Amino acid sequence: MTSTDEVTISRTGRVGRITLTRPQALNALNLPMVERIGATLAAWAGEDLRAITIESASDRAFCSGGDIRQVRQNTLDGDPEASDRFFATEYEVNRMLGEYPIPIVSLIGGICMGGGLGISVHGPFRVVTENAAFAMPETKIGFFPDVGGSYFLPRLPGHIGSYLGLTGARIDAADALAIGMATHACAPEALAGVPELLAERDGPIDTVLKELAPDAAPPHAHWRSDLMAHREQIDHCFGASSIDGIRERLRRDGSPWATETLELLAGVSPYSLAVTAELMAWGRERSLADCLAMERAVARHVATTPDFIEGVRAALVDKDRAPVWSEFTGLDPALRPAFRRL
Repeated sequence: MTSTDEVTISRTGRVGRITLTRPQALNALNLPMVERIGATLAAWAGEDLRAITIESASDRAFCSGGDIRQVRQNTLDGDPEASDRFFATEYEVNRMLGEYPIPIVSLIGGICMGGGLGISVHGPFRVVTENAAFAMPETKIGFFPDVGGSYFLPRLPGHIGSYLGLTGARIDAADALAIGMATHACAPEALAGVPELLAERDGPIDTVLKELAPDAAPPHAHWRSDLMAHREQIDHCFGASSIDGIRERLRRDGSPWATETLELLAGVSPYSLAVTAELMAWGRERSLADCLAMERAVARHVATTPDFIEGVRAALVDKDRAPVWSEFTGLDPALRPAFRRL
């Protein structure tokens, strides 16, 4: 076993294990962490491993996202290149996971947001407990759903990806299973034993994971998806061709769910909404690698905007949850060449 303060690398038989060990920050990813993960994946790519698990040493969080406070500080310090190094390294890890020759099994209990989805959703297996919670909340901090969000969100059923990406809404384990964001479920006390189980058992990984907890997954009453109860409304409202169209359909719907969703949209950055809508429409037609390349180009710009500085301040620095967004006057013309070029 090898370890840094924030990532531990080990093996259990023919199962490689990457464990996030930064509990005080809910395993928020910083540059040394993603460098460590990337180097490990590169070293293991040609090895005779049955699987690689990505785990957390904390029950509270799998991974709360990227260390976005540091990205904000880089901008304030006049060092955007430091943020670009972080995004480039993180997105390369996301790409590697999506194309990796050895099955990746992510073990998700607790919070999994933003960058946490980037290191879990691109692999073929995502095991969740009833304590798991998912979100892509970037529009709430003046950013956009990155780490491949422009690729995987548009590929969720119907227009659920647009709903999640634009509003930043949080979903639970049952919702994640219902839409394919998660693939398997187990009891919380069984999650830590998955690497040993995979090392001991022969046969397809899917079969082993299905046998983990036959009573812990749908159609068990405790695992009913609230998200899918609103599937028809989501598809209608978020199937509109513009943000204004989405709002108008929500107003016409008039249900408690629609009212709550309008409130979510009212609380996020208008600039982030426009960037996110553009990226997801673009990404629906592109590969993961192309989406990540685009996201890096967009991240370089958005991380320097007033809305990002203000959004992170309100959410993570002062924590007053009261951002004052800039008036939206249209996408920055600097972004247009990137969309045309990639």
